[in-house]
Amino acid sequence: MSTSAPSTSPVTVGIPGLSIEEVVAVARHDAPVVLDPAALEEVERSRAIVDGLAADPNPHYGISTGFGALATTFIAADRRAQLQASLVRSHAAGSGAEVEREVVRALMLLRLSTLMTGRTGVRRATVETYAAILNAGITPVVREYGSLGCSGDLAPLAHCALVAMGEGEVRTADGELADAGAALAAEGIAPLRLGEKEGLALINGTDGMLGMLVLAITDLRLLLTTADLAASMSVEGLMGTDAVFAADLQALRPQRGQARSAANFRAALAGSPIVASHAGPEDGRVQDAYSLRCAPQVHGAARDTVAHAASVADAELASAVDNPVLTADGRVESNGNFHGAPVAYVLDFLAIAAADVASMSERRTDRFLDRARNQGLPPFLAHEVGVDSGLMIAQYTAAGIVSELKRLAVPASVDSIPSSAMQEDHVSMGWAAARKLRRAIDGLTRVLAIEIMTAGRGLQLRAPLQPGPVTGALVELIAAEGSVPGEDRFLSPEIERLTELVASGEVLARASAAAATPLN
Repeated sequence: MSTSAPSTSPVTVGIPGLSIEEVVAVARHDAPVVLDPAALEEVERSRAIVDGLAADPNPHYGISTGFGALATTFIAADRRAQLQASLVRSHAAGSGAEVEREVVRALMLLRLSTLMTGRTGVRRATVETYAAILNAGITPVVREYGSLGCSGDLAPLAHCALVAMGEGEVRTADGELADAGAALAAEGIAPLRLGEKEGLALINGTDGMLGMLVLAITDLRLLLTTADLAASMSVEGLMGTDAVFAADLQALRPQRGQARSAANFRAALAGSPIVASHAGPEDGRVQDAYSLRCAPQVHGAARDTVAHAASVADAELASAVDNPVLTADGRVESNGNFHGAPVAYVLDFLAIAAADVASMSERRTDRFLDRARNQGLPPFLAHEVGVDSGLMIAQYTAAGIVSELKRLAVPASVDSIPSSAMQEDHVSMGWAAARKLRRAIDGLTRVLAIEIMTAGRGLQLRAPLQPGPVTGALVELIAAEGSVPGEDRFLSPEIERLTELVASGEVLARASAAAATPLN
């Protein structure tokens, strides 16, 4: 999903954490990465500490010992390079479909960000290699399954580390599958020979699930404003009232997200001849259905959920997640910061919000198709009733997606499968939570597109009454894509085109341009 204007401004990676916008710029829009010189100095200082501990005859976890259940096994100096390489090779055990390019780029960038804090003890050459791979547009092939979300996203991160060693598979900048060694050589990037602790530092982080959380927050911010617009079109097209969205009524329940959504409804419906046509005392209906009247409450709750998730993401983006970690005063300490619970919980929470917003959208779509509830429109918005089916099966599609979103809303973070001979006896399943959230966001996008298509047809069928400036601009947008009333036609391409208009942000951009007050 592309939800913001591409940015080519360089993103500086240093000791301060990255912002959500910076991660998206690199992951989704290929913004170049620049390494902060001051942070590079800290990287070199912490590496000197590791080199000193490597010469110590006493064992130090991750530097001169094995890992996990083998943490008490001392490794001789002449075997440590093999130890680090073996760690990466054995942990690159992912399976399944390739993970999306933007996710892999986010994962690599976030691991680089932690390395640049100087708390992991890697060499300068290692961070420079990761930056070079990102800037060359080389994307390691990462498989969908392999992370339990504890001790970090081990398998996904190991696939990236393997590529930095010149092994494994990649996608080149033009998307071609290639051998990692050949792809690095073509860009003049020397493969890494890992030193003490480096293999561990490259795979021990929550970067995959965090990267997907950052992308999801960005997508949902756009989709929730788009949901306000879709619902506004439905309120208008179903001859509903905008009186319930009044600021003083909303202020009686001072939820921040609700207030923002209600403001969008007021902006979207301002100046609507259709709404005005039945706003007088002659309209005998007492109140609209919940899917119309309560939309700001539901959309607003989803907005507040995204805001909470963003606060968790901001804290994670400022974190240095590794085990063991080098403290500012030179200690090497084991810790549990790699556990993905904080991220996993909000990933699951967002999947619940996405399912509920989509569920309400589908109910509004269904109301348009039922002549008992659509205020005088043709059944199924069909052109010739009895001959044409209209948008009957488009609603089936939305209903099928919503049913799946409800299944995807079942939390992954309440599951745990012990691993590593019971050393890692409680895991977060945050990676799984992130993967299902991505599918949920795709489903929400499609359900909203179907509502916009349906509401747009309903508004066109209200002629000679005309929609307001904002909703009218959206009707014009979708009509230009062929979404107009008429005889039955092949609907799937139309749904796909409108889905892209939602995902790209074009629906929001067109509405924003027509609005007298800002949408947010």
